[in-house]
Amino acid sequence: MTLLDHLRELRMRLIWVVSALVVGTLISMLFVSPLLQFILRPLTQAGAQPMAIGPTDTIGVFFRVSFAAGAVLAMPVIVYHIVAFVSPGLYPHEKRNLLLILPGVMVLFAIGALFAYFILLPAAVGFLQGFLGDIIAQEWTIDRYIDFVTRIVFWIGVAFEMPLVVAFLARAGIVSGPQLMRYWRHSLVVIAIIAAAITPTVDPVNMTLVMMPLIVLYFGSVGIAYLIYRPRTPRDFSKEDFIPPQYRE
Repeated sequence: MTLLDHLRELRMRLIWVVSALVVGTLISMLFVSPLLQFILRPLTQAGAQPMAIGPTDTIGVFFRVSFAAGAVLAMPVIVYHIVAFVSPGLYPHEKRNLLLILPGVMVLFAIGALFAYFILLPAAVGFLQGFLGDIIAQEWTIDRYIDFVTRIVFWIGVAFEMPLVVAFLARAGIVSGPQLMRYWRHSLVVIAIIAAAITPTVDPVNMTLVMMPLIVLYFGSVGIAYLIYRPRTPRDFSKEDFIPPQYRE
């Protein structure tokens, strides 16, 4: 394919992705009220209720929740078109490996999101509601609370994809178990920084709740890399690979 052909294909796949997002968002608009009640449950269980301080805050929350849920519904379509676009540049066995891990992408993301919602969020909300609560009235706005929840749930879900990413890279011969194990101290520092960025609180309890599964995921990924690592076979290029077929002799 020429560069122009790649650009045409990219345009087509972007149209599919945007269309899936639009359709998913429109469907999600029908279920905003139960979705919002579900999102607010950790806060209401702590005995608090968010408030809107602007005339258009509730409208903004409506569209934000609809878009977030629509993106979740459109995720299979988005992942498919990303994989379909990059797959021509992969070896046949790399394509097979990529297709095999696709179901696990959704499963691990869902596990991470559930962990964030049911374990991390209640602990974080309880801490924040009680911190200096006898001096400062804790009245949260709905838009900031939605940002708070979506950031934690999304990034914890992404972090739980680590074993699949490492498995794919190890199978492709890009990383190996000894390489990852050699930098385990550096990885712990990076994990601590990521946990501090994800965690909205400054207490060590919530940061530890984020760090522990990330550490387990990292060393689990190292074990996977040891098991399935395969040295990468270099590609053999010739001059004809860079000449369009119509100009070859």
